[in-house]
Amino acid sequence: MREGGVVGSATVADLIEYQTGSVVSRTLVDRKTGTLTLFAFDKGQGLSEHTAPFDAVVLVVDGEALVSLAGKPHRVGAGQMIVMPANEPHALSAPVRFKMLLIMIRS
Repeated sequence: MREGGVVGSATVADLIEYQTGSVVSRTLVDRKTGTLTLFAFDKGQGLSEHTAPFDAVVLVVDGEALVSLAGKPHRVGAGQMIVMPANEPHALSAPVRFKMLLIMIRS
């Protein structure tokens, strides 16, 4: 993706591909003030519980994610989003394959 450019007729989900048994990521924007990163999770993959010092938003663009916030599970489907507050433990898992855009706000 070119900075400041538009990606033809591609959807956000088209900008990253699934890989069997893996989590794939692609950084779209990386600034001091925040990042935009696409992820593709194969079924059964995930990110273990952790915290981050910044607020983050997960926007699911394909499939369905299971997001745990402070131990409470949330199912998030394509077109839905969830806010993960700074310093709150969270984890993600893929009951089915899913793609997400992670929006990290640093300031």
